[in-house]
This record gives sequence, structure tokens and C-alpha cells, in this order.
Amino acid sequence: MNNYETVFILNPVLSDVQIEETVKKFEDFLIKNDAKMVAKENWGLKKLAYPIQHKKSGFYHLFEFTAPGEVIAPYEQEFRRDERIMRFLTVKLDKHAIEWAEKRRTRQKAKA
Repeated sequence: MNNYETVFILNPVLSDVQIEETVKKFEDFLIKNDAKMVAKENWGLKKLAYPIQHKKSGFYHLFEFTAPGEVIAPYEQEFRRDERIMRFLTVKLDKHAIEWAEKRRTRQKAKA
């Protein structure tokens, strides 16, 4: 099992219900394929550095999870097929990135 992190941007014209459905869809895909969710974060609506699909903002979400390596290709294929997703990036975390992510999560919990 490897540690991964995915950040994806949803189209800003989606309703709250559509956003929840989309996030749930990808979370369910991971769980169905033997992945374990470590953390989920909703970063909200943010302005983009440059337009994507003629949009100037998007809803950002982050998934941190552990999964077997063979799950990633079909997982990313699902992102490509979904028209609600404007961009996504999945990275494999090394031990330093895992430590940094844990520190970031504890800092956010302390703020809340």
C-alpha cells in the first residue's frame, strides 16, 4: 500500500448537492478498490491563477489516502471521464511528504 494525495478542481457552476455527489463518487471509488482514506479536505471556492475552460474560479478538494498502485490508473481515468472535474493531480507521497501532511492536519485541527 502506497500513500497518495489527490487535489482536484470542480467546475464553479455546480450546486452544493452536485459537488457533494462528485466528491462522494470518487471517495466511493477508492474505498471500493481497497483504498483507505486518511484525510479529506474541502478548500472551497478559489480563484484560479489562469482560466481553465473559460472559468476563473473552481471548488478545490483534497484526498489523502493509501491504496495499491494498480488502483491509480483507473482512478485517474474516472477523473478524465467526469465533465465536472476541471483539473486533478495525484502524487505518491514519500516519507517526508507524509510527515508534512500530518503536521499540516494537526495545525488545522488546532486552528478549528
